[in-house]
Amino acid sequence: MGVHLFGIRHHGPGCARSLAAALRALQPDCILVEGPPEADALAGFAGRPDMAPPVALLVYAPADPQRAVFYPFAEFSPEWQALRHAAEHGVALRFCDLPQSQRFALRAAEIEARTAALAAGIPDEAEPDANADADAAAAPEAAQPAPAGPDLHADPLRWLAHAAGYGDTETWWDHLVEQRTDSLDLFAAIAEMMTALRDAAGPVTDELEIKREAHMRTAIRQAVKEGNERIAVVCGAWHVPALAELPSAKSDADLLRGLAKEKVAATWVPWSHGRLTFASGYGAGVTAPGWYRHLWRHQDRAALHWLTEVATLLRRHDLDASSAHVIEAVRLADTLAALRERPRPGLDELMEAVRTVFCYDSDAPLQLIQRALLVDELLGSVPDDVPAVPLVQDVFAQQKRLRMAVRADATDLDLDLRQPAHLEKSVLLHRLALLGVHWGRRQAVRGKTGTFHELWRLAWEPEFAVDLIAASRWGGTLEAAASSLAAERAAKAQGLPELTALMETVLLADLREAVAPLMARIQDAGTQTADLGLLLAALPPLVNVLRYGSARKVDTASLSHVVDGLAARACIALPYGVRGLADDAAAALLDRIIAADQALRLLQDEAHQAAWFGALGTAAVSDVAHPMLSGRCARILTEHGEWSAERAAQQLALHCSYGVPPLAAAQWLEGFLQGSGALLAHSDTLWNIVNGWLLALPPATFTELLPLLRRTVATFSAPERRELGERAAHAGGATSATVQAAVAVDPVRAQRVLPILHTLLAPRVQPAQETVHDE
Repeated sequence: MGVHLFGIRHHGPGCARSLAAALRALQPDCILVEGPPEADALAGFAGRPDMAPPVALLVYAPADPQRAVFYPFAEFSPEWQALRHAAEHGVALRFCDLPQSQRFALRAAEIEARTAALAAGIPDEAEPDANADADAAAAPEAAQPAPAGPDLHADPLRWLAHAAGYGDTETWWDHLVEQRTDSLDLFAAIAEMMTALRDAAGPVTDELEIKREAHMRTAIRQAVKEGNERIAVVCGAWHVPALAELPSAKSDADLLRGLAKEKVAATWVPWSHGRLTFASGYGAGVTAPGWYRHLWRHQDRAALHWLTEVATLLRRHDLDASSAHVIEAVRLADTLAALRERPRPGLDELMEAVRTVFCYDSDAPLQLIQRALLVDELLGSVPDDVPAVPLVQDVFAQQKRLRMAVRADATDLDLDLRQPAHLEKSVLLHRLALLGVHWGRRQAVRGKTGTFHELWRLAWEPEFAVDLIAASRWGGTLEAAASSLAAERAAKAQGLPELTALMETVLLADLREAVAPLMARIQDAGTQTADLGLLLAALPPLVNVLRYGSARKVDTASLSHVVDGLAARACIALPYGVRGLADDAAAALLDRIIAADQALRLLQDEAHQAAWFGALGTAAVSDVAHPMLSGRCARILTEHGEWSAERAAQQLALHCSYGVPPLAAAQWLEGFLQGSGALLAHSDTLWNIVNGWLLALPPATFTELLPLLRRTVATFSAPERRELGERAAHAGGATSATVQAAVAVDPVRAQRVLPILHTLLAPRVQPAQETVHDE
């Protein structure tokens, strides 16, 4: 019986169906599958009922888990069918590719050689890809146009697809192989085709591919030596000619002799259909894994089932789709296939029929179909007893205990922290985020108040498994790992804002052991910090910590003393910190002043607010403060009712007077109005002052200031901009005289100017006019 070679596409339902039939007919006593030998002990899990593809073998270096390789398997992957056959029939199965322990060492040596070459000034012609998929080189598919020349090594099937009249390899292979029914003759045809291609392409020059095929031949010899009579070898189609004839064992041994090794580990992890696509960057990916899954499950009348699923999806989203649409789409797809001389409709014909019949040539429904059916985002699952590091097991156990479904598509999670179960879910998500595993991302909460509501958007990425393995160096449980990482970050933190932001994170993650040392660091840094920007930046996260205390049942009394000290120092430093700043520094400080004001407003402490308003008042009337910052201080005081509208109008008139440079006036207006035009829209006095100032500007100056003014107005809401625009349209000929009449005049201050004006103007003024001035 001997050795039987089955050349396959790594993810193809036609190959998978034919391989399953071939294995049933052959009844092999040994199966060799292209894959990492380090995972031989894990192959048996494929037969477990709680192992649901898509899944992937993860091989990684324990010393550096970020150096990892995934071997994905879908339900329609031929290798997966081989694994299932071996598990169900008790057949010995081994992976026969070059071990990743040696491939990691080869990559490390290559990177080291390139680094040395760069250091010596030798240009690097190609960057190494340490995370390239192990099967990418053997993948025959590539959805690209045919090359101008016979570059058969780059894509061995592209030339054949082009010669057959297809624009890309994906469509050609889909019609030729994946849509066909069971055929035991398929693999003989693939072997003949690949032999011809490799003869035309010439000798293989890639050293890694040469070593891989040498190791595969060595594995075949070992299986024969063990006395197996029916050996099934499942490998990428490109490798079949190289394995059909076995050269001397010595020649292959020489190729593999002296290869360095690294320590590696392997496990099963959930995978997703989205990560099987070309768009994800997967070298052996397919265009539409959802369509291939459909072909695998609905071999007979696949087109009719597909179009029925399209109609069901559209109707679920309240779009027009009836049985008549399905009938017309089936007819159109069959007609297109006949016109193109194809045996049955493929995905191209079906999608053209869907666009014409269901979508009325609109792209919007097609995007829904692309996401829900062509990709069909699905996340697999692995058994709980799959070997894994303790941290990964702890996280999966908490997910299961809290009944938090792990899904690849985005789902929203609304939490009420007053409920213990919801609080535990929040803590889990915050701890994972601290470790860099952003399974959930915080969303803005609308329509709800208080600190006990959190809205999350969850989406699990397969790469999170690698991140968890990398984070396991911090501890064996999620709480221990997060606490250790928080402690190290606290020790390495460079400034007060970084420490206070970390304190907020620690509280949200409920890492109580990390609170005390972090509090001591904040106390020390706070007493040594005199920079206004750092003091203001530290307040918001600490105030949030105080607010979260009641919802999360955390004692924050000691932290309130730190907040008191920081707030007092910030109030003292504010009048001096706004002086002599460049525009960029002032813009950065402006955001921190706004954030600090909001934080102190939430704190609701009368003593802090009184000190804060006093500091703002001093900065608002300072002649040496940056205009943008003094304008914002005036705005805050007006919003809080500390300044009346008349007081704000006087300050505005002062900064819009003729003696103030136009740029300084525009910057003051930006600080005063940025974020909201409500004051300008609802105050006639403020409106007249600003309008008169704008009308009095010379055209050249107005053009120069226009970008700054537009930037300010762009921060207004749409209703505010509309209201201001209508008011400007009806303002008519507002002049500077009108503005001056609208501004309140202080008689006492005006009386002081009259003697000077009399001295300057007396020689030129008629007696009648002098009488008027004397009055």
